[in-house]
Amino acid sequence: MLKFRGKSILVLALSISAIACQPESENAEVRFVEKIDSQSTNQYYVSNRAPLVPSALIKLPVGAVKPKGFLKEYLLRQKEGLTGNLGQISAWLQKQDNAWLSPDGEGEWGWEEVPYWLKGYANIGYILEDQKMIDEAMVWIEGTLNSQREDGNFGPKHFDGENQDFWANMIMLYCLQSYYEHSEDPRVLELMTNYFKYELSVPDENFLEGYWQKLRGGDNLHSVIWLYNRTGDEFLLELAEKIHRNTANWEGRDLPLDQIKNYYEVRDGGEVPDWYRNQVDWHNVNHAQAFREPAQYYLLSKNKADLKASYENFEIMRNHFGQVPGGMFGADEDARPGYADPRQGVETCGMVEQMNSDEHMLRITGDPFWGDHAEEVAFNTYPAAVMPDFKALHYITSPNMALLDAENHFPGIGNKGPFLMMNPFSSRCCQHNHSQGWPYFIENLWMATPDNGVVAAIYGESIVKVKVGDGTEVQLEETTHYPFEEEIQFAVSSPKDVEFPLYLRIPAWTNGASIKINGELVKSDLSGIGFAKIQRTWKNGDLISLTLPMEVQTKRWEKNNNSLSISRGPLTYSLKIREKYLKKDSDETAISDSKWQKGVDTKKWPSWEVHPVTDWNYSILVDENDPASSVEVMMGKWPKSDFPFTLEEVPIKMVVKAQQIPEWQFDEYGLVGELKDLPKTSDQPIVDVTLIPMGAARLRITAFPELTTNPKIDE
Repeated sequence: MLKFRGKSILVLALSISAIACQPESENAEVRFVEKIDSQSTNQYYVSNRAPLVPSALIKLPVGAVKPKGFLKEYLLRQKEGLTGNLGQISAWLQKQDNAWLSPDGEGEWGWEEVPYWLKGYANIGYILEDQKMIDEAMVWIEGTLNSQREDGNFGPKHFDGENQDFWANMIMLYCLQSYYEHSEDPRVLELMTNYFKYELSVPDENFLEGYWQKLRGGDNLHSVIWLYNRTGDEFLLELAEKIHRNTANWEGRDLPLDQIKNYYEVRDGGEVPDWYRNQVDWHNVNHAQAFREPAQYYLLSKNKADLKASYENFEIMRNHFGQVPGGMFGADEDARPGYADPRQGVETCGMVEQMNSDEHMLRITGDPFWGDHAEEVAFNTYPAAVMPDFKALHYITSPNMALLDAENHFPGIGNKGPFLMMNPFSSRCCQHNHSQGWPYFIENLWMATPDNGVVAAIYGESIVKVKVGDGTEVQLEETTHYPFEEEIQFAVSSPKDVEFPLYLRIPAWTNGASIKINGELVKSDLSGIGFAKIQRTWKNGDLISLTLPMEVQTKRWEKNNNSLSISRGPLTYSLKIREKYLKKDSDETAISDSKWQKGVDTKKWPSWEVHPVTDWNYSILVDENDPASSVEVMMGKWPKSDFPFTLEEVPIKMVVKAQQIPEWQFDEYGLVGELKDLPKTSDQPIVDVTLIPMGAARLRITAFPELTTNPKIDE
């Protein structure tokens, strides 16, 4: 069981205890709570209906949260980059002969790519209030709404063998839900109702049969619950039960090998380890996306064993393949026993699906751990998967990777082909699916609470408009350079005085957080994973200041050759490696299934190799009993571009002592050598090296090899 501050995640998830503090000045009552009480029901935002488990946290409609700072810059770069232009370059998004625009569902192009892309593209339009993007999204939304057939089915006629393939429709349902939040168009509820009646009519033996749809039924379940909370139609509860029993068994343990769904292999032809039978599938995206299905079903079953199963799924993957910094795991595409070194990576799809799952789990459970984890992936792993201008991305990103090129690195990574190349046309799933990462993250920064309050659930510079207390709509403006700096400011704008609870998430990594209201300290020394609840009558112009002290911390990854990582606050740090970018022709470096529209000028969409200019084979020397004494933290100016995730503009760095390990080189597969093959000592001189936040390092060493003799500390 993973533990934080001595408490298991599961205990935190199921606990409803609160630790009260004395009322403070500024007429504010400040309390630390491990969970937000869910006994009441929010009056202004759609929450779980009976008999479902009451909502722990409630998603606000798309557009209620507006990003500022680098989060807004990310959306603008997506708009001008790959996300905003895929409609003109991706073969799967061409309108001619596209089954998503066909009333009868016929057409050459018609599977997951359109809804994958539309999830992010449309929501960026809604969030930025960009009418051109909204109009383009509406072409696809209208096509979908007009595609419903007499039996209730909609979308492309796509089959998995002899059975209907429900997978792509699961993604499009997300798009329709966001559109409904934006527009309240009643046609969405009508389509979904008729479609779910169709699903209920399909015999079990023909329902969710196949690979992707069977594993990802949790997304279908999510949409059924979403609709039930809006219409109350009781048949939807029957359908929810049907979906769960026909979805792959994500609660299964000690399963027969023939029930493991993904392709798998064991290194050097060894035996399949017993623990491998404790997950129904080890495909990286399936796991990131579907580990939460039991928790989604828990909302209906009310059986805490279902909720526990999702926590266990998360832990099982990380115990065996996630002993690395950055929050993800080394599955490449399918996790392979014997391949768990930090040079193994995760698909870009896996990152954004994990972020989405974290956001789901945060709303389902109210457990702040999921807010911590969403930030960990978003700030450390995801940024380096794409080019800074968002015009190319690669399939696999690893904690330790010192070369990105167009070569085949199999079997070092579990994919054959140029899967490390930054290419705008490769990896058709990630090419389209990456679009959801930042808009969904932004939508979940703020959430409504059951007691008509609001919570800063995930931190990022933003503005939220939300109904609270007696129904007054207030605006909260969050100003910060978090996660690079400790201070977060909140400004209240309200047409009148209004009482409501404001909750601020206290991350697990901080000690001694403090809160000021209008410049006056109201609470200090807040520690422990949970929330600070501030109950107060708020006035227009009130200012709240939250300080989250960021200490330098180290972590030993004992299961991964006792490697070492170093962090400060939510950011993990990597060795700074100077990068040389080599432009390549995308026609020559795309993977085999890449396709683009006829007439596209691929010269305008080049691919990139990234080569190291400086040495990368270092391990750092840190006093683990007092890490701060070994590190010089250097704060720089905030970039004028508002984009801190590049070597040139990252606003913070660390200087630390290090030694080279000459034996650590690229191996025969062109990858950073595995840690297990390295010596534990080095006779090289001690030098200063620079570390930068992991997300800014497209080439990075983040899990440092163990050196048992540390001259700096032993002298």
